[in-house]
Amino acid sequence: MTKRFEHKVVVITGGSDGIGLASAQLFAEEGARVYITARRQALLDQAVAEIGHGAVGVQGDVTNLADLTRLFERIERDHGRVDVVFANAGMHEAVPLEAIDETHFDAMFGLNVKGLLFTVQKALPLMTQGGVIVLNGSIAGSKAYPGQSLYNASKAAVRSFARSWTNDLKERGIRVNVVSPGGTETRLIRSFFDANPGAEDEVIKGVPLGRLGRLEDVARAVLFLASDESSFVAGHELFVDGGVAAV
Repeated sequence: MTKRFEHKVVVITGGSDGIGLASAQLFAEEGARVYITARRQALLDQAVAEIGHGAVGVQGDVTNLADLTRLFERIERDHGRVDVVFANAGMHEAVPLEAIDETHFDAMFGLNVKGLLFTVQKALPLMTQGGVIVLNGSIAGSKAYPGQSLYNASKAAVRSFARSWTNDLKERGIRVNVVSPGGTETRLIRSFFDANPGAEDEVIKGVPLGRLGRLEDVARAVLFLASDESSFVAGHELFVDGGVAAV
């Protein structure tokens, strides 16, 4: 296997499950020194064991700035640098406009926007010239799905960050891009489908390629954006959705 990330220091938030875990596994297989975060220690320990290759788990909540500081202090002690950040931690909740309250707003924007922003900010002092930042967005930032305006808006903010930060960081040669999945076979979406008979068929009907995304579909796109293969790609949003957003 090609070792595109040999000796690279890679940080993945929300790395104990789903897209974050799948990406961590691929990075580790390609030689990266992987650090993952998660709020729950038991899931974090299990993920580290699955990833192998010397992966390190640092328990913490990305909405807590002290936890983020502790994460990057650990990496600074270990390696003194960060080469790749995959700001992946996030949440989804469908809340109709009339039902939104402050709790919903604070939770959604706290994790999807605040947590992502400060993950990147805290990483910057350690990032090398030519480093890479990949943000986890969603096609919901462009599609405006009904009944989930908070989630849609939080992911639109992620897309905007990538544009702005590409300009802010250009002098350091740091590239910023967004990977935006569509319906992907995660634990959370499976729980939703199990609770809503017929929903899976309806989702798949809207996908030109006729299936849900697989975790590895998105993880491979993350590694592409983080690698030298995309060295002239910046400020871009890569849809990994079977053609939904484009068609």
